[in-house]
Amino acid sequence: MAKDTYLYNSITNKNADFTLWMAFPGPKSFAMSSLGFLWVFKGIDEIEDINAEMIFSDTDKTHHQVSEVGVIGFSFSFDMDFLTIFSMLDKYKIPLKAGDRDETCPLIFAGGPVVSANPEPYREFFDFIIIGDGEDVNLEVARLCKDNKDKPRKEILNMLSQIEGVYVPSLHPQSVKKLTKRLSECIYTPILSEDAFFKNTFIVEVSRGCANRCGFCLASYLNLPLRSMPYEELIKVIDLGLSKTDKIALLGAQISAHPHFEDICRYIYEKIQAGEKIEMSLSSLRIDAVKPDVIKTLAAAGQKNTTLAIEAGSERLRRVINKNVTEEQIFEAVKICRENGLKGVKFYGMLGLPTECAEDLEDLLTLAGKLKEENKGFDISFGFSSFVPKAHTPFQWCGRENTKSLENKVNYLKKEFHKLGITAHFSSIKWDYWQAVLSRGDSSLSDFLIDVYKKGGKIGAFRAAAKDSIDADFFALDNYLFDKVLPWDFVEIKPGKDFLIAENKRLLNLQKVTI
Repeated sequence: MAKDTYLYNSITNKNADFTLWMAFPGPKSFAMSSLGFLWVFKGIDEIEDINAEMIFSDTDKTHHQVSEVGVIGFSFSFDMDFLTIFSMLDKYKIPLKAGDRDETCPLIFAGGPVVSANPEPYREFFDFIIIGDGEDVNLEVARLCKDNKDKPRKEILNMLSQIEGVYVPSLHPQSVKKLTKRLSECIYTPILSEDAFFKNTFIVEVSRGCANRCGFCLASYLNLPLRSMPYEELIKVIDLGLSKTDKIALLGAQISAHPHFEDICRYIYEKIQAGEKIEMSLSSLRIDAVKPDVIKTLAAAGQKNTTLAIEAGSERLRRVINKNVTEEQIFEAVKICRENGLKGVKFYGMLGLPTECAEDLEDLLTLAGKLKEENKGFDISFGFSSFVPKAHTPFQWCGRENTKSLENKVNYLKKEFHKLGITAHFSSIKWDYWQAVLSRGDSSLSDFLIDVYKKGGKIGAFRAAAKDSIDADFFALDNYLFDKVLPWDFVEIKPGKDFLIAENKRLLNLQKVTI
C-alpha cells in the first residue's frame, strides 16, 4: 500500500482507553481527497488520550474491534451517501436505527452539508447530528464522549444536546442553531496520499461561503457569510504544501471573491516562472472573475481547461436565479481564457430552474452557437444538471419540473448540441428526482430509505420502495406555500426564513412570471 505523508504530528503509539472512528461513506481514494473529512480527523487525532482511526467503505481490517469503539462519526456530503452508511453499519453489525441500539453499540453521529441542511430524513439513524461547521464542535463532542464513556447512552446524549450545533433527534423537538465558524485558521490537506483520487494533491480552503446567493444554491446559503482567509496565512500554508508536493488546489464556493485572489495567483505564477514545477487547479470560476493574470497562472500550472458556471442560457433566467452575468461578460471571459494559454472552457448549466421556458432553451443554444463560431479551434463544451430544491434557499418552496418534461428537454438539447458540434453532458433526470425527494424529505422517509437499501439502492429500488410507502411527488414536485411548516424549520440558519421568503418573491417577480 502506498505511503501517506502526515503534515502534522500524528501520535502513532497511543494507548488511550477511548477509541473514535471517523467514517467516510466511500473508498479510501475519495476520502483522502476530502478536505473536510481529513481536517476533522486531524483535530481528533491530535488529542492524546483518544485513539482516532479512519475507516472507509473498502476498509478490510481495523486497528480496533467495533466492540472497542465508543463513537463513530460519518461524513455525509451527498444525498445518496445514506446507502453506503447503511452498508458500513451492517458490515460492523450495528443496527441501522438508533432506537434499536443498546449500551454495547458505539454512539453513531453524522455531520456535513446534507444533514446540516435537512437532518429529518435521517433522524432515526443517528444518535446525534452536528449542524454546521464542524471543526471545533467535533473536538468538543469527542472530549465529552471520552470523559463520560462509562455513563449510559441516554445521559451522554443529554449532555451532547447542550452543545451548540448538536442535534439529538431522540430529544426532539429542540431548536438547533447552525454553527458558523470564524475562519481563524487555514484549512488544508493534512495528509497527502498516493492512494487519493487526486494523488498527492494539497488542497487549501481559500474562502468559505458565497456572497452571490443564487436562489437555488445550498453551498451559498448554508455557509453565509462569505469568509476569506488572511492573505499572509494562505501564503504560509501554500508554502507548506509546496514543500511536500508539486500539486496544489485552491478551494472555495466563491474563490475569486477573496480580496487577494489575484495576488495569490500571481505569487504562484512567479514561483513557476522562477523554475518551480507546480500543478495548480481551482474550483470553478465566476465569469466576472476571469482575469488575464488568473488564467496565465492556470495555464502555466498545467491546466488546459477551466469550468465557468453560467447556470442558465438567457439573461432573463440568470436574473431570476440571481446570477447576474451578461452575455458580453461571458464572451469576454472566453476571450481571456483563449488568449492566455487555455485550450478550452466547459460551461456548467442547470435545467428546469423556476420560470424556465422554451425561449430560455433557445437562448442557450443561440449562445452556444455564437461561442463556438467566434472561438474556432477553442474547445467549448457544456455540462448540465437539473434543478433540485434545497432547504434554506429561496427556492426551497419551488418544486421540480416533472421527469418526462425534463427528459424531453434533455433529448432536444442533446440533438441540437450535436448539430452545433458541441459536446454536452447531462446528469440523470431520474436520479435528480430522487435527490429532490431526499432534499425536502421528512422523518416519514426512514423506513422507505431502509427499503431502498435492502432492495439494492438502484433507481428501480427507489421506485419499488416508494410505491406503497411515500408520496414521492409531494417532496420532489409540489410547490409549497410560504406558511407551510417545513421539516427543517427547527434548524436556525441566518439570515432566516423571512429573508428567504422575501428573496423568493423578489427573484420570481423580476420578470412578472410566477410558478
